[in-house]
Amino acid sequence: MAKGFIAAAIAVVCFGSNFAPVKKFESGDGVFFQWILCSAIWVCGFIVNFIRGFPPFEPLALLGGVFWCSGNMLTVPIIKLIGLSLGLLLWGMANLCMGWLSGTLGLFGLKRETVKNPTLNYVGFVIAVCSTFIYFFVKPNTDGGSNVEENGGLINQTETVEEEGFLARMSPLQKRVLGFVLSVVAGIFYGVNFDPVQYIMDHHPEKSQNGLDYVFSHFCGIYLASTFYFIVYCILKGNKPIIFNDTAFPAFVSGLLWAVADISWFVANSNLELVVAFPIITTGPGVVAALWGIFVFDEIKGFKNYAVLITAFIVTITAVIMIALSQVDF
Repeated sequence: MAKGFIAAAIAVVCFGSNFAPVKKFESGDGVFFQWILCSAIWVCGFIVNFIRGFPPFEPLALLGGVFWCSGNMLTVPIIKLIGLSLGLLLWGMANLCMGWLSGTLGLFGLKRETVKNPTLNYVGFVIAVCSTFIYFFVKPNTDGGSNVEENGGLINQTETVEEEGFLARMSPLQKRVLGFVLSVVAGIFYGVNFDPVQYIMDHHPEKSQNGLDYVFSHFCGIYLASTFYFIVYCILKGNKPIIFNDTAFPAFVSGLLWAVADISWFVANSNLELVVAFPIITTGPGVVAALWGIFVFDEIKGFKNYAVLITAFIVTITAVIMIALSQVDF
């Protein structure tokens, strides 16, 4: 169990830090950025595959990577429609709920997971959901840079990408409704991205029960889907994609950090189960990202913001402690 909590802590730190390398660089509409990021993810997956002795490739695990990348691609139009603050809140909450429910209810054919103290786990989950709402009230100073990507980045940045095409012709209400729907869909994709691997482990005991043996298959799905989306994007752009050369290396470093976080999440899932790992790893990065925003990028200032953040930290830490204790015998 200690191994699982250590892995969860590494995941929280890396997810909360993975967009710090690109904070000061322009990422345009984010499509080129995510392709470079996903390239780094694949490299890390190959290294893990080599260390693990090249375990059998699992096509079903690849599907989980496709789910994650599809959710990640949706963040581009979401930010255009409703901004990063509200979008991050919505897809983060949907991600948290979907991952936790997958383990608790045994969705999509997964085995229902149990904890030693269900009441603590349920209450901790509800508190974790509440903590995501608190971060929404932070009003940052975004003069220091821009970043339009997702999943544990520096929280609540408010800049948006210039609208184009049919999005520019939509009414404010239509944009809000579509942005809400896409955010929920993105969160669902994020929340089920581990389900294919978990399904294999639940229903095929003869196959490896070590989540690390599925990392490469999963990351191949991420890279293949990302490459497909990037090619489609280039076609739609008339072979004139928005590319910022200075972003390439920082994006690759960002991808390395994300990969370390996700690999750690695989370890946490194997040792703690989804009902414990998901709430911790989906809420914890907000605390880390906020600390980057305060002490490094100077994007969060003022007594009111600090008061909100302290409240959010207390609520988040309370949720994490309760969820962790739900696996302990009293």
